[in-house]
Amino acid sequence: MDAKELIKKVRRIEIKTKGLTTQLFSGEYHSAFKGRGMAFSEVREYYSGDEIRAIDWNVTARFGDPYVKVFEEERELTVMIMVDMSASMNFGTNAQLKLETITEIAAVLAFSAIQNNDKCGLILFTDKVHTFIPPKKGKKHILRMIRELLDFDEERGETNVAEALKYFSRTIKKRSIAFVMSDFIDNGYQDALKLASKRHDVVGIQITDKRENELPKMGWAHFVNPETGEKEWVNTASSKVRKEYQKQAETFMEDTRNYFRAAGISHCVVETNEDYMLPLMKLFKRR
Repeated sequence: MDAKELIKKVRRIEIKTKGLTTQLFSGEYHSAFKGRGMAFSEVREYYSGDEIRAIDWNVTARFGDPYVKVFEEERELTVMIMVDMSASMNFGTNAQLKLETITEIAAVLAFSAIQNNDKCGLILFTDKVHTFIPPKKGKKHILRMIRELLDFDEERGETNVAEALKYFSRTIKKRSIAFVMSDFIDNGYQDALKLASKRHDVVGIQITDKRENELPKMGWAHFVNPETGEKEWVNTASSKVRKEYQKQAETFMEDTRNYFRAAGISHCVVETNEDYMLPLMKLFKRR
């Protein structure tokens, strides 16, 4: 992608996602993700109804009148956005590919973070971690993250969620909010998920396409696994084949939900044919 086209795409995503962030997200984001605790802010004169335990006895003794300590929530958070860039993310049978949807969601989350004065960072992964942008504040930093998402030109291998989570746990020591965005077409990441959730607030955002869950009736069709290259002819005219396909898809989705539930981690599913703000808002409200 040349520089001019890249700048245009970044600008388009900025305009679209900043609007969504401003209108819908900032209040929900603030209430869904809490700060590290309460920090001392100032002292003020005691008013009737104030708690006795809030009295600052040193200041009270100095001035001869009762004063209380005022605390406020420590709001500054560190947000890490982890995005699956594997070959399966280049699939989509609606208006957008899974990767295009996930890029917009990442931008909404990043702009929400900086609106709340939080630091935000990025990890891009396939079967290994390709890009790590340390958490920082500011609009320029967020636009750099969006550029990295749009201009990713590494080989798109298979998905390895466990490797990305292990890298995150090794690299980010301070407690953070980690949005892991993937289709989770992978195995063996459950232990890494549980381990990461012990130190960090991990949130799973699963991107899927309706054709991954429901096979259309279109006769014999040639299917290619984008991650392994494996090819297979499938008779989609067969109701038995379509039912088995749907059954396997439902089992996969239920297994994924159970993995997150077992780890005590928030999780939502976004389909490429739907407004992604609705499941995200529901996720935030549940928290």
